Formats: sequence, C-alpha cells, structure tokens
Amino acid sequence: MSLASTERRSRSWWREHQQRLTPYVFLIPGLIFFLVYVIIPIFESFWLSGFKWDGLGEKTWIGMANYRELFDDEAFYTSLKNNIIWLVLYLLAVPAGLFIAIFLNQRVRGIRVYKSFFFFPFVISQVVVGLIFAWFYAPNFGLFYLLVEKLTGTGIAVLADPDLVTYGIIAAGLWPQIAYCMILYLTGLNAVDPEQVEAARLDAAKGWKMLWYVILPQLRPATFIAVVVTVIGALRSFDLVSIMTDGGPFGSSRVLSFYMYEQALSEYGYRMGYGASIAVILFLIMMVFISGFIWKMVEDERQGN
Repeated sequence: MSLASTERRSRSWWREHQQRLTPYVFLIPGLIFFLVYVIIPIFESFWLSGFKWDGLGEKTWIGMANYRELFDDEAFYTSLKNNIIWLVLYLLAVPAGLFIAIFLNQRVRGIRVYKSFFFFPFVISQVVVGLIFAWFYAPNFGLFYLLVEKLTGTGIAVLADPDLVTYGIIAAGLWPQIAYCMILYLTGLNAVDPEQVEAARLDAAKGWKMLWYVILPQLRPATFIAVVVTVIGALRSFDLVSIMTDGGPFGSSRVLSFYMYEQALSEYGYRMGYGASIAVILFLIMMVFISGFIWKMVEDERQGN
C-alpha cells in the first residue's frame, strides 16, 4: 500500500470522526492538569498521613498513629469548632448577596456607581482585606474600637479577645464573600424570564411571594454555586487567620487549614505526616458537604424533568 493512500485513509477517518473527537482533544490538557495537580496530590496526602516525616529525612511508617494523636489533640478540636462557626456564619453571605443583588438590579440613575461600591471588596486581595480589618479593630486608634469606646465607655480589642477573635475574622471574610455572591445573583437575575414575572404580576403576586415562587426557582444555579463556593471558602479559611492573628491569641482563632500549615510547614512543626492527616480530615469534611449539594442538585433536576 502506498504512502499517499495511507495518508488519504487517515485524513478521511479524521474527517469522519472529527465532530465527535474534537471535544475530547480540547479536554485532554485540562484533564491532565487536573489529574497531576488535584487527584494525585489527594491520594498522596492519604498515603503521607501514614508516615512520620519531617520533609527531608527518611519516612517512617506509623500507620494510623497520626490520626489517633489527632483525635486526642485539643488544638485540633479548637480548630474544628472554629471551622464550624466559620461555616455557619459564612453562609450568611448567600442571602445577604441575594438581597443586595435584588436592590442593585434596578434601572435607576446612578445605579452603576452603587454597583461599583458593592463590587469593590471582591477585587481586593484577601491579604489587603485582612490588613484593613486589623487596622479597623486595632486598640486605641481603630475605628471599631473608637466607636465602641464612644458608645459604651470601654473599647474592645477584638483580635486580642479569645472569645471574639473568630467572629471578628469572619466579619472580615464576609465583606468580600457577600460581594462575590452578589455578583453571582446579579448574573442570575439577568437571566430571569420576564414573561414569568409578568404572569405572576397578573396573578397579583408581589413581594415575598414573587421572590419565593417566581424569582428564587430561576436562581437555583446561582444559589448552588454561591453555597458551594461559600462552604469551600469557610472550610479553607487560611489567609485571613494568618494575616490578622497568626492563629492567636493562644491558638484560639486557629482553623483546620491554618493548623495543618502550622504543623507541617511552620517553625512549630515540620511534621508532614501529621499535617497530611489534618488535610485528609478537612478534605473528607468538604466532600461530605459538596457531595450533599451535588446530590440535591441532581435530585432537583430529575424532579424538574
């Protein structure tokens, strides 16, 4: 068989299957990166959690010893408790973002200026947000401290109080997170079917009934993304804790991601196996929530069809 006929046959085969194979050709690079930088590190974390290792020397297999130590570790339970507080309060960003988006979804003069004010926190780095709120809470000269002092006679050093520090950091995190949820809902509101809204108005639906029965069902995709991203953000809350308190005072503001870093990479640790065991617990907690959201979304789609 000649070379020309072979090339002709391969070209005709590609033309015949081109439409079916093209999507896979574009997906392959992304799948390779996802495999190398996400899937393989997850399994490596599970594997590494069974070792005692300082990151440089030889690994020593210790089985489940890291997990047994972890479940007797008071600092781990403090971090887990703080993550639960983060998760509960951080979800306030979803309804807050929704109501701000509804407020901004109006055709009035100057609304773009208001949108830019609310959008502003989203484009700021988390490091900058942490620094702004650290100054905001600062004793003696921080705006929050001075306001409380003027109202009550005594200022509150939020970031130095073990009982208040976690709530102060969460408030800082909510600022950009509400802006992110607002953007998602603004995008969703642009896709709301105006015919359904008009039909509901003809049926005398307004206010909360309009929102609950007409608007919110059409915002399910935006709500799903907002909830998932907010849950992930609450569980991996590292940067604000690191910038604002470095886990203090007395470790009271630690969260799991920060405690993992502290044990594995900071001057207090170099315990890679122990840090990996914390990472595994955090990953499993995330998977429980995300799997639940995905299952709920699939069930809703099946019922809708």
